Amino acid sequence: MNEQQQLDKIRDRIDELDCEIQRLISERAACAQQVGHIKQAQGSAARFYRPEREARILREVLARNEGPLGGEDMARLFREIMSACLALEHPMQIAFLGPEGTFTQAAVYKHFGHSVSTVPLSAIDEVFREVESGSAHYGVVPVENSTEGVVNHTLDMLLNSPLKICGEVELRIHDHLMGKVASLDEVRKIYSHSQSLAQCREWLDSNLPGIPRQSVSSNAEAARRAGSEAGAVAVAGEVAAELYELDILARNIEDHPNNTTRFLIIGRDDVPPSGVDKTSLLVSTRNKPGALFQLLNPLARNGISMTRIESRPSRQGMWEYVFFFDLDGHKDEEKVAAALRELEEDASLFKVLGSYPKAVI
Repeated sequence: MNEQQQLDKIRDRIDELDCEIQRLISERAACAQQVGHIKQAQGSAARFYRPEREARILREVLARNEGPLGGEDMARLFREIMSACLALEHPMQIAFLGPEGTFTQAAVYKHFGHSVSTVPLSAIDEVFREVESGSAHYGVVPVENSTEGVVNHTLDMLLNSPLKICGEVELRIHDHLMGKVASLDEVRKIYSHSQSLAQCREWLDSNLPGIPRQSVSSNAEAARRAGSEAGAVAVAGEVAAELYELDILARNIEDHPNNTTRFLIIGRDDVPPSGVDKTSLLVSTRNKPGALFQLLNPLARNGISMTRIESRPSRQGMWEYVFFFDLDGHKDEEKVAAALRELEEDASLFKVLGSYPKAVI
């Protein structure tokens, strides 16, 4: 058998597999439609999107994966299949901190897939209000960056909002240089958000020294300007390049390759345990010696691992603070529930912000 015959044989097998894959996807979609009909009969009590179930499915996908596709690629394929099937059950509307083309929109697609309607909003508080009013099923907002720290506005909104944290997304931030110029020699101006300009300073200093840099409101706005001004380029993410039809001139120009942003999924309902969960809460106590130690003691006694702590002014009085905790485990698990009961007894303010699946990938 010569090389051409070998190729033809492999391609025939690929065609057979494509037909089988398509048949199975259609069968899965038909099952999703049946689920949708059953849930629609339940009326307003029906929950179409089940974050704990989707997290379990994705973890099983990763555990089964034997290559040659990487785990992240395989999970992304399954995420899109689940997204398309869920849209047959009940199309979802997701509010996010806009405009379109930002990393927050990329986080929406990473978590929910592309078969959702996205609603870009100009401020974090608007995202909260959109979900609180029921105009959107869920919202996506940034909460912390590995190099820039926490997003205080998000923490402040969680303090008073009735919404629950229903999930999280960890997104590796890759900045690309993009535009409609033929080469770097034609670049006359660089647009980007101030954070991205700071995160790519070393690369820009080395490759585009002396070129003026202008900070704008978002990377999406930078991409829009790069698409309409001669000699202009933008530093932004891949979603912005696709949205504004820009060529990527240089990829991954960020100075710190592990730069990651964490986003929260906010919604109106509690999430049942998925098996690998995280609980977020806020606690405040009177300003007295050993107050924080007393708050942390119940966690140690019950063997609960705290993965994050942040403090914010309570705005209730001078030098009074609230603490935001992330804990391993779900609030319905026995050890976590016991620790939370003790915490609530000692705290002057206590609020569980949500228990939700840990980011899968």
